Amino acid sequence: GKMPIPSEVVVHPTVLLSVVDHYHRVAKNSSRRVVGCLLGSSHKGVLDVTNVFALPFEEDPRDPNIWFLDHVYHETMFHMFKKVNVKEKIVGWYSSGPKLKQNDIQINELFRRYTPDPVCVVVDVNMTESIGLPTEAYAGIEEINEDGQLIKVFKHINCSVGAHEVESVGVEHLIRDIWDVSHGTLSNQILEKVNSMKALILKLKEITEYLQLVLDDKYPINNQIIYNLQEIFNFLPNLSVESVVKSFSVKTNDLMVSTYICSLIRAIMSLHKLINNKIENKEAKIEK
Repeated sequence: GKMPIPSEVVVHPTVLLSVVDHYHRVAKNSSRRVVGCLLGSSHKGVLDVTNVFALPFEEDPRDPNIWFLDHVYHETMFHMFKKVNVKEKIVGWYSSGPKLKQNDIQINELFRRYTPDPVCVVVDVNMTESIGLPTEAYAGIEEINEDGQLIKVFKHINCSVGAHEVESVGVEHLIRDIWDVSHGTLSNQILEKVNSMKALILKLKEITEYLQLVLDDKYPINNQIIYNLQEIFNFLPNLSVESVVKSFSVKTNDLMVSTYICSLIRAIMSLHKLINNKIENKEAKIEK
């Protein structure tokens, strides 16, 4: 039966590893991109992408209408995957992007042969900064344009990275060599906060650029986006109210006091150890 467009797409870690591996094998240090098939299952509007396989794909960089995807290979591969796991169905396709391309809507239409509403996940394999997620998810929908014609466009879907408990154990095992264990939880939390702030700044810049393009009449006004932005601004705390400013100050001071006390305790304990060490050394000398 026809599945509704999912409200969220959850990409599993093994999928990300497979896509990166596919890219490094086929298209590393080139302007090419790789394409493959997504397998998974849907439950209560959430689509879990749990497996993938690579597909032979070629496209003309000069003409976006010239491209080739080996659907015979695709059908053979899926037939073999089905023997291993019957629960995993074709849910869409992936591209190493890093952004959507002109011919993606045509590729999406090809995947309609295998699933009524294919999802396209674009994975940024060359992501250098660890800000935000390397995945974006889209679904193809029909829309009427200004000329009254029915056209196919991509609709953005919420995308996250998630894992089953068994998977997370495996992933932790895989990254134990690159994960710095010497970092304490506090420094990790601070690092995460810094990265969150960097991501927020990037998003704010994106919003500014978008609004400027709308002002310059380069983009049409999208009321839904404007409403969402208005809602974001409505959620901002009003810093002109004295009680809010005071509560922020009290909270900050409380945190500062606890940090200060911790620093004092650390210094006293270090001195304590130093004195004990000196006493031990003195006693050892006397014994000799």
